Amino acid sequence: MVTARAETAAEPASLHVRDVSKAFRRADGVRVEALDRVTLDVAAGEMVALIGPSGCGKSTLLRMIAGLERPTSGSLRVGSRPIEGPGAERGLMFQDPNLFPWKTVRRNIETGPAARGVLREHRAEVDEYLRLTGLEPFADSYPHQLSGGMAQRAALARALINHPKVLLLDEPLGALDQFTRMRMQDEVVRIWRARRTTTVLVTHDIDEALYMCDRIVVMTPRPGRIERVMDVPLERPRHRNDPRFLELRSEILEMMHLAGDDRAEVEAEAEGDAP
Repeated sequence: MVTARAETAAEPASLHVRDVSKAFRRADGVRVEALDRVTLDVAAGEMVALIGPSGCGKSTLLRMIAGLERPTSGSLRVGSRPIEGPGAERGLMFQDPNLFPWKTVRRNIETGPAARGVLREHRAEVDEYLRLTGLEPFADSYPHQLSGGMAQRAALARALINHPKVLLLDEPLGALDQFTRMRMQDEVVRIWRARRTTTVLVTHDIDEALYMCDRIVVMTPRPGRIERVMDVPLERPRHRNDPRFLELRSEILEMMHLAGDDRAEVEAEAEGDAP
């Protein structure tokens, strides 16, 4: 059970992206436009997914929200505060859990408070997050002794103990097998419902976005633009075999031209003109 202290330690914050563009200069001098005039608002306590083809700038946008990269133009804010670099109010979790191999699970989770010199005051919270993520029996285990799902839970606890107002998830479950991934989706949603941390999830998995998020942002191929923002009108807990879930999945696939039933190709084949 989550204590009141853990629930109220940090109020979630809104996120605002305004006309953000990002360009890179390749080694051969060619300018590459990664993002083009992206505008997005995420309400406090909301979970939003960014989906789109590889190279459309999803992770680049997430890194700019984290403060690890600067936009070529445009602005980003958490609440009313401009994002000008990394900050403790934004937590970032990657596909690789990046746990310190020489530290136990407990010591990995303690990393943030220890670095800020506040570990003494937060020791009870370390135990709280071990319980919250189901890792209490593995507190003294080392990363090499954990399954992939357990390692991701430890990484999530390490991010959450810093009480971020915004949690950024960059394909955090992408390296897991399908069954572990589905269980971890449930875990992340359970923790999110307990804390209501504003969350932005980058994923290539449409089912994952539908299962976990309040809204889905569909992006175009590079340069990445927002093609559509979809509400997910499904009650929680959600069911992957819900007819409405499957309808929304088909709608997104068609929007991204991945449904595998292109009408022009079907008609051309019927006429004998298909290659």
